[in-house]
Amino acid sequence: MLRSFTIRRALAFAALALAFTALPREAAAQKYPERPVRLVLPLGAAGVGDITARIIAERLGDKLGQRFVVENMPGPGGIVAGRAVLSQPADGYTLLLMTGGIASSVPLYNKFPLDMLKDFVPISSMGYFDCLMVVNGQSEFKTLGDFLKVAREKPGKLNVGTISAGGVQNLTANYFKQASGADFVIVPFRTTPDAIVALLRNDVEMVVDFYAALKSGLEDNKLRAVAWTGPQPSPALPDVPTALAQGVNGFEAASWNAIYAKAGTPPQILATLNKAMQEVLAEPDVKKRLLDLGIDSKASTPAAMDAQMRGDIIKWTEVIDRAGIEKR
Repeated sequence: MLRSFTIRRALAFAALALAFTALPREAAAQKYPERPVRLVLPLGAAGVGDITARIIAERLGDKLGQRFVVENMPGPGGIVAGRAVLSQPADGYTLLLMTGGIASSVPLYNKFPLDMLKDFVPISSMGYFDCLMVVNGQSEFKTLGDFLKVAREKPGKLNVGTISAGGVQNLTANYFKQASGADFVIVPFRTTPDAIVALLRNDVEMVVDFYAALKSGLEDNKLRAVAWTGPQPSPALPDVPTALAQGVNGFEAASWNAIYAKAGTPPQILATLNKAMQEVLAEPDVKKRLLDLGIDSKASTPAAMDAQMRGDIIKWTEVIDRAGIEKR
């Protein structure tokens, strides 16, 4: 009987010890955040992604009572930023801006240095921004159909300009070429202004890029938008139809930004951040400011964001393999 009592007492003390051990972590999660939070960006300063992140970070800080400090750590494939986040504890105080560009970069490597699907966990999407197909404002092509008709009748005659060989814009042009069955030449440029100058000189007949980079040319009618690349028209230019709606079957290419945390971050912290993101991205002022940049601001569940990331990696892997793009 004494032995039985001793065992019961030992088990009780063990349970009590475990309870006290768990308390600090649970209490920390419940009080989160108690100090400033770092949001690490795989992007340089002053770009659309940077401006968008700072708008969201400011509002998250207002809502959660602590500053969200944006840190720029640009580098290929988000590797530098990703490693910086992984070097910190999984406590929700160092977050990563994940991008559609990272999803398209993963299959460009024979072995990507990070496991984006296991090393990180999604919190919520931030916004979506599709590519836009534009032609010269004086072009004979009034619709995407006009462009495709000539591209099919005269294989290899037309040129399409993009930036960032291997980037989202460039891969979107490759994907469009594969889905449409049209034969045109994809010409990479160093910068969007370089591509636009080539378009205005008629050195290329179309440019594929994000809305924000094309906005000024569209507003002064030097450029004409003929199609969105996403599944539905963007609110930025709702009257411009998608390529899908114009007969390019199976073609949908949208980029996005999202906030991720290091794997192992307590679920309570992830839930707190997701709730705050849902509320911030529903604010009319935030939606308007992001739409001015061509961003359709939308929060998501972690599961939906995970599915987006996985689906994009599969899609871009297939595009890269079909295009025969050399891997690093």
